Amino acid sequence: MDSINTRVLIIDDEESIRDSIEAILIPYRPKKSEKLLSAASILFDDEEVTEAENIKSNRNGSIPIFTVDKAINGMDGVEKIKKSIEEDSPYAVIFLDMRMPGWDGLETALHIREVDSKAEIIIVTAFSDRSIEEIVDQIGQNVGYHCKPYAAEEILQLATKAVNEYNKLRNLERLISLISSINISEIHLSSLLQNILDQLAMYIGSDTALLGKIMENNEYKKLFSIGPNEKDINLDKISEIIASAKFNKEEVEQIEDVVFVKLDGYSIFAVVNKDIKLKTEKLYLLKLFVQNAAKAIKNMQLNEELLQKEKLSVIGKALGMLMHDLRTPIKSIPMLTAMMREEGGDSELLGLIDKCGEQASEIFDDFLDFLKDAPLVMLPVFIDQLIADCKLATNGLAVEKNISFNASIETNLTVNGDYTKLKRVIINLINNALDALDEHKVKNATIDIQAKKVDDHIIITLKDNGPGIPPKIMENLFEAFVTSGKSNGTGLGLAIVKQFVAAHHGNIQVKNNDGAEFTIKLPSTN
Repeated sequence: MDSINTRVLIIDDEESIRDSIEAILIPYRPKKSEKLLSAASILFDDEEVTEAENIKSNRNGSIPIFTVDKAINGMDGVEKIKKSIEEDSPYAVIFLDMRMPGWDGLETALHIREVDSKAEIIIVTAFSDRSIEEIVDQIGQNVGYHCKPYAAEEILQLATKAVNEYNKLRNLERLISLISSINISEIHLSSLLQNILDQLAMYIGSDTALLGKIMENNEYKKLFSIGPNEKDINLDKISEIIASAKFNKEEVEQIEDVVFVKLDGYSIFAVVNKDIKLKTEKLYLLKLFVQNAAKAIKNMQLNEELLQKEKLSVIGKALGMLMHDLRTPIKSIPMLTAMMREEGGDSELLGLIDKCGEQASEIFDDFLDFLKDAPLVMLPVFIDQLIADCKLATNGLAVEKNISFNASIETNLTVNGDYTKLKRVIINLINNALDALDEHKVKNATIDIQAKKVDDHIIITLKDNGPGIPPKIMENLFEAFVTSGKSNGTGLGLAIVKQFVAAHHGNIQVKNNDGAEFTIKLPSTN
């Protein structure tokens, strides 16, 4: 207890009251004079007993050793608080008299909160001074109250409780602040955040809470949750409230029995007793948690991306050299099969060789395009012509697998882009859909392609009526080497798609909508 902040400030215009509270918090017992203490330590080879040790020996072990300062009025008290903060030695507890000349206790508390939002304020008052409702309305619930007259034991208990509360909150605050600066894996970070969320929920009086991410369409995606009723949380209802609620910037909102904090694309949601109005300090900690949790998650993601890029860099150098040497013989296969046909070779067998060679060539192109990240050749691209060319390039495979196209393309849509790379984007998405529909033997298999202008962007949507994306890979679908159930997949097709779309200052999203649905958003030039 002697290592925590136990600084107390007493603000009262009556000297006897100030001295009385100080005497309660720091009881002086009759003790030897300093000279006798020094002499005894020399004579008996004992360590000199300090004043703090004298106090401690007279106290129950659960009661802190307080240090006390006193102020004669509100203005004097606020100046002492300002100085304590400048010296990085703030007060943990402030005893504040309500009736004082000049600033009364209420006005002083308002000034205190302008410079220190964390100290525990205990107002010593008679109910006749101000009503509790008036105090709460003006200062908020982040204060304590004690009625005159008071007993010594009551003051001691109030100060002890306030000091413990203050230091518990500072420890939790430091823990929350630290999470954004540590480098740990996703699974360990989730465990840590969930543990802290559990402590926060307990502190604010909630038995159910969750942290989630707010998607672009205001859909609420749960990252993790705690509490006995977490399985009953209605995410659709939360999404509706978040979409309709008018959150102030970086503020905490309590809507009846639901508390929301919406920051940096993330939000915390907690159910509390609707009769409880959360204290300022509790709202502050919720806000701090969301801020640092968001930073920690983003740092973790950036760190994972960096590690992946480093691995890819090492692998890429080796593969790049290998593929550069192998690419020429692979690309020579069509020429060799053509020569063999001229000499009367088996056309069916040669067709299979051509198909394998084409497949190997595409794998080479995927690796090399992903690794070299070549610059774009930007020219006007007509979307209707781009889609038509992509359908033509994949039509043979679609016919072979009995899969039909439905297209709805607005006319005169143009973007500024690299035609070859945009064609690769569309073809990769079509090929993925063709493979999925074929491997799952979908009846009446179709691929719908739409393109339209919305505001200043071109929206291209590719949707199939297949089984959709497996949930286990949905989050990491656009990462390199992520694939599922494809016999010919390299795991690079969608990574290349995302890379090329991002290079065009666009974005791509995916969802399951009676099949897989990819939506590409590109800046329009018309």
